[in-house]
Amino acid sequence: MDHIDRALLEQLQLDATQPYAALGQAVGLSAGAAHERVRKLRERGAIRRTTVEVDPAAVGGGVLAYVMVNSVSWMGDSAEGFAALPEILEAHVIAGSASVLVKVRTGTTEQLQDVLRRIYAIDGVSGTQATVVLETFFERPVSPRAADQD
Repeated sequence: MDHIDRALLEQLQLDATQPYAALGQAVGLSAGAAHERVRKLRERGAIRRTTVEVDPAAVGGGVLAYVMVNSVSWMGDSAEGFAALPEILEAHVIAGSASVLVKVRTGTTEQLQDVLRRIYAIDGVSGTQATVVLETFFERPVSPRAADQD
């Protein structure tokens, strides 16, 4: 992956709907060359999918919480249990005092409480510690330039 591929990824993260002509112009390529590069980035798996960024509050997901999940056993095989809860946006097996970290979005704190109850029902879970987000300063997409910063 060269600097042009990284610049293309950066541009696509800003607006994946921009025409290839505009994309190419932004990185110094023709529309055809930009299209070909993007196609190759997809084939190599650098671009997993194209999606839309939705404002969570606008669709009833105004409450954001990060939940540390404690367990009595190894939780590495419990992905399906966490994935079955649609309010859980991310789940990560972690090192430290907890076993799993999940990112949860709900419309109300009452709904968050219900999600916590359902997390407790997952086999092996012995406790949770939720941190509710009051305000988000920013969220960054994955930087395609991270490798250039070494």
